[in-house]
Amino acid sequence: MNNPVIIKGNKYGIVVVLDAFMKFDELKEKIAEKFRDSSKFFSKAQMAISFEGRALSNEEQRTILDIIAEETELHVVCVVENDPQKEEVFKKALDEKLMELSNTTGQFYKGNLRSGQVLESETSIIVIGDVNPGARIVSKGNIIVLGSLKGTVFAGATGNSNSFVVALDMNPVQIRIADTIARSPDKPIKEAKKEAKIAFFEDGNIYIETLNKEVLNDINL
Repeated sequence: MNNPVIIKGNKYGIVVVLDAFMKFDELKEKIAEKFRDSSKFFSKAQMAISFEGRALSNEEQRTILDIIAEETELHVVCVVENDPQKEEVFKKALDEKLMELSNTTGQFYKGNLRSGQVLESETSIIVIGDVNPGARIVSKGNIIVLGSLKGTVFAGATGNSNSFVVALDMNPVQIRIADTIARSPDKPIKEAKKEAKIAFFEDGNIYIETLNKEVLNDINL
């Protein structure tokens, strides 16, 4: 074939058509080149993927998925086998996988939240970055900030008082868990060092404690 790698898309994913005869080592370079050139079209989309044109071993599929991850920000959530009703299969597979991911790990957000930004999630959410003053997070589950929390957070938004908030640097303007609100003091408290802390609801109050094994064991997670 004139073009050894062809990318076709539908509403739920992409189909990658591969040359049947090209040596795999050579084909890998063509795949990397194709996805590198197309990376701007994928952004941070979550899609299913299917391969056509040649039979691939599991190891070859994993190699291709690694190449896609290196060259784009596309998140491939599942690989779909060939099927005449491909688009419907894509939709079903994608929906099932996204539901599985949200139920087991919650939603991930990578980046810093600036003042004025609001992040809402139907599930627990993990932020890989800082939450700056003026930014706000609302989650029906737990909120975990792998960075500095200096904005406003609302966990257990549907009334789940067992929800909690964790941050590597806990200094929020306001924390709300279910129907209980805690605000930061007017004068900031000076700390010798930054350490991971957890905010949780107990006996009508929100407590913030250093995150350790003993605290986790005492909380009804």
